[in-house]
Amino acid sequence: MNPAPLSISLALLCLPVLASGQDLKLTFHAAPKPLPEGAVVEDWPRFLGARDNATSRETKLLGKWPVGGPRKVWELETGEGYSSPIVVDGKLLYFHRLNHANVTGTGEEAIDCLDPNTGKRQWRVKYPVSYVDRYGFSPGPRSSPVVHEDRLYVTGVTGMMHCLDLKSGDIIWKRDLRKDYNIPTYFFGYGPNPSSVWKDRIILNIGGKAAREGDGVCVAALSIKDGKTIWEVKDTWGASYASPTIATLQGVPCAVVAAAGESRPPHGGLLVIDVKSGEVYDRFPWRADKYESVLASSPLILSDKRVYLGDCYGVGGVVLEFDKKLKSRVVWKERWFGMHWMMPLHIDGHLYGFAGRNIPDTQFKCAHADTGRILWEEDMQWRDGGRIHGLFRGSLLQADGRIFCLGEDGVLAELKISPEGAEIVQRARLFAARSSWTLPTLSQGLLYVSQNEGDFLTRQPPRIICYDFRGE
Repeated sequence: MNPAPLSISLALLCLPVLASGQDLKLTFHAAPKPLPEGAVVEDWPRFLGARDNATSRETKLLGKWPVGGPRKVWELETGEGYSSPIVVDGKLLYFHRLNHANVTGTGEEAIDCLDPNTGKRQWRVKYPVSYVDRYGFSPGPRSSPVVHEDRLYVTGVTGMMHCLDLKSGDIIWKRDLRKDYNIPTYFFGYGPNPSSVWKDRIILNIGGKAAREGDGVCVAALSIKDGKTIWEVKDTWGASYASPTIATLQGVPCAVVAAAGESRPPHGGLLVIDVKSGEVYDRFPWRADKYESVLASSPLILSDKRVYLGDCYGVGGVVLEFDKKLKSRVVWKERWFGMHWMMPLHIDGHLYGFAGRNIPDTQFKCAHADTGRILWEEDMQWRDGGRIHGLFRGSLLQADGRIFCLGEDGVLAELKISPEGAEIVQRARLFAARSSWTLPTLSQGLLYVSQNEGDFLTRQPPRIICYDFRGE
């Protein structure tokens, strides 16, 4: 998921921003260092990376950071939303909301293709959209583009889906999912990303409602050729704010989907579906009993038979194990190890993540992956200038044998973690902006960080900032 569902009290502190959509300021600071000899680099084709688990195989990254943090390469003012920058084949794709009118909710969603080294725009596709967030959060898109070969796939906050040519931005096909499937607005609009592409299809958590009695379409496979429906799964579970994951479980290619829309009583959980046929192998209920609750943390594949699913509103985290018939059994449940939107990192048999719903009750925790036993918890806070600062509900990135974290108000930190505890190795405040809920993107030794709201100290508007993360 691209994060949106947070406490209402925090929403009231958000700074409204109007983006012109035409004259967004680009500032180029300095070219990055050359890539170190022998450095491993890779693309970042989806918001959780190439393996859908917030890990990167890049190496020879920046060691000791300069005072103030890594050096800026460029920064670009943006519109609104929570989308991640996607970097593939020398192109950076960014999805955001422009020209937003707060009263009417009218505006435009835009997909921009940028040069990842300079921030210069190569092409833009935009279309009208009308959406007002009922809780006062950003009206921009919650999902990020998914790139496969020479195409990108993207779904907006109202369920408008586009397939675009990566090189030119030409529209290959589009579908109005809200119209086709009767998708409700839900709490925060339509939010799940499409899955990665599997052969000739892409999987979506649709979350449609039946026009009359019966189940609506919960999950569907669409043809990447023309967007036509290949199969549908009907279920009362709606669309969550997590993203479908394609995984091989017990040798079978499966769509693993956390599905949970707005409903009374609230219901939802994990669906395991045959990618080829749409047959549902397993349906595991896992949802808090609170009406205003969501599933937003994408399922984490632990092995070819185990999956972690987290909820922060009441039931916590669970690990399921699937037998040869792909029926699940509970390995463990832990009420106090549920993530809000960011999945935990799985490292050497342990899970590390920021568990909890809101800032006051969130701690960085380590749990044993086989038992769920919580080994430690840390607040990850410090005092500076007489004020308490922290990482709060941070987003974790693993790369080059190191752990990086973006705190939700703009602090970037490197962490040292183990089953014995956690410590901050180095940190830098990149900006002072709430709703910094988007996982940073790492590609070609450059780190792209989304500032989703205006900086409440400098008043700088939302931005993408590119940092030189290359080592010597």
